[in-house]
Amino acid sequence: MTFIGVRGSGLAIAFAVSYSSAVPRLRRPFLSGRYFFITVCLRKERAKLAEADFRLLTLAFNRARQMHPFYLTAWVFLPDHWHVICAPAHPLTISQLMKSLKTSSTVLINRRRAESGELWQARFFDRALRTVKEYNEKVEYVHLNPVNAGLVRRPQDWPWSSVNEYSGISADEQKRRCGLTIDRVRMPSHRRARIWQTSARTRAAGRDYGARAADLKNGGPRYSLHVENGGKVVFTERLEV
Repeated sequence: MTFIGVRGSGLAIAFAVSYSSAVPRLRRPFLSGRYFFITVCLRKERAKLAEADFRLLTLAFNRARQMHPFYLTAWVFLPDHWHVICAPAHPLTISQLMKSLKTSSTVLINRRRAESGELWQARFFDRALRTVKEYNEKVEYVHLNPVNAGLVRRPQDWPWSSVNEYSGISADEQKRRCGLTIDRVRMPSHRRARIWQTSARTRAAGRDYGARAADLKNGGPRYSLHVENGGKVVFTERLEV
């Protein structure tokens, strides 16, 4: 199954897979140029997030987009945690991006609640997504979260996620509903294909050839992703066979 996160167009998705809620913590050998599955949890002593808090969290993400080069391809906000699939572009690291998002959202939500102090747990949990299969599984996991938490019966009934963009609504309608839209990513169809990002500068300099050769030796094709941001192609897709 191939998933395409899109701005301005849609793709129907089947939801038929259940997953463990445990997310392993990653030792970070790759800090940028990868797609990461991220989990951020609310501190146990803080009141659960409400709709007004979700709106401020979307504001924090949109502000971060203006400041930092990263791609957001799937997301869900729940009362006590949130998940995203994102890709920070070099030199931005995943740790820097998470720090920015957590700090900004804490300030906004504390101000609304007239509270102070830390909002999110100090650590976040992350996993670098290395294959198309793994990426697709995490997209489904993200979108099924509200169902698994007993909040709704269908993923599409939860407004605070990217599921409805995947299901066919326009980016404009998604923005009107919740304020946060996804970036377009075209994935290869081969489930075992490995995914990564390389910048145009790195490709031009030829610094990625050694990594690609090593990957091919380890049993799989490697892809650069085709990513569009405002209609501008930032990465081009290339298949190594």
